[in-house]
Amino acid sequence: MNQFEKLLRENILNLVPYSSARTEYSGWDARYFDANENPYNSPYNRYPDPLQVKLKEKLSAIKGVKPEQIFTGNGSDEVIDLLIRAFCVPGKDNIIMPEPSYGMYEVCARVNDINIKKALLKSDFNLDTQVILDLVNEKTKLIFICSPNNPTGNSYAESDILMILQNFHGIVILDEAYIDFAPHNGFMKYLLEFPNLVILQTFSKAWGMAGIRLGFAFGDNRLINILNRIKYPYNVSILTQNAALDMLERKNEMEMWIRSIINQRRFLEENLGQFSFVQKVYPSDANFLLMKVDDPVELYNYLESSKLIIRNRSKMPLCNGCLRVTVGSEIENKILIDKMLTYQNEINTSGI
Repeated sequence: MNQFEKLLRENILNLVPYSSARTEYSGWDARYFDANENPYNSPYNRYPDPLQVKLKEKLSAIKGVKPEQIFTGNGSDEVIDLLIRAFCVPGKDNIIMPEPSYGMYEVCARVNDINIKKALLKSDFNLDTQVILDLVNEKTKLIFICSPNNPTGNSYAESDILMILQNFHGIVILDEAYIDFAPHNGFMKYLLEFPNLVILQTFSKAWGMAGIRLGFAFGDNRLINILNRIKYPYNVSILTQNAALDMLERKNEMEMWIRSIINQRRFLEENLGQFSFVQKVYPSDANFLLMKVDDPVELYNYLESSKLIIRNRSKMPLCNGCLRVTVGSEIENKILIDKMLTYQNEINTSGI
């Protein structure tokens, strides 16, 4: 029994996975009488490749990992849910997550009746590794870490993440949804060194394809095989696979978008910081900025009235008074700054 099987729920360990028609025959040059498909309306009448072989082969060349180290999901949220369902026994096991962080870790845990232990970040939004490790007990199966973090935008120190990997015997899930906007390459280089490391990435941010719902997990092939065993048979549609394959051919275009977003992030940071009602704009390695303002509700409502929608994060721990602003196009960002200038002028005129 390998290290992952020891962590698995017993029912998952003993599960006989569903065998779909396209797993029993994986070729694409036959006449199909096996899956009760409609013979008309090609190619959408056929079930998609359940293991997304072509997509993984192309992605493996870009990411520098083997195809068998890649799991493809219906967004990263599917992967989060599958990991919790595979390894955590409802009502008994627990996960650990820093706070504040991406809310779906908690949602998926609660849906699956898994206890959540939260480790408050330090006041500078960095990880408190000792607090995290002190929360670990014999029922802790997973630790979720988002870096660059949502909603704070900062990347955690490599040494802090390594300390957790070295001292925790469960699975560490490192969510790198925003890694393409960061000035470092993330943790892909550590996959072979740490079999208990799972890295999540997505097509929703830098690749500009949030609408197709495509996320990835990179990890030890034994763990990836577990996810493939328990996922829905055809979890990634043919439309999504084809759109992703096309986008991977346009990698240069994606890299141009990243450069533009980073430049516009700098523009927003400089301009947002000049407003009298903005107390602080936090540094960001992502495609958004967190800013602390005098009255987050009033500013949010003011912008919303002009159909400029930002995110109110002021009720999250350590984020009192904070709003999160996504980096838009050059035109969009100028519209936002102009409207906030109007807001400031109205404040000054009213004498508030």
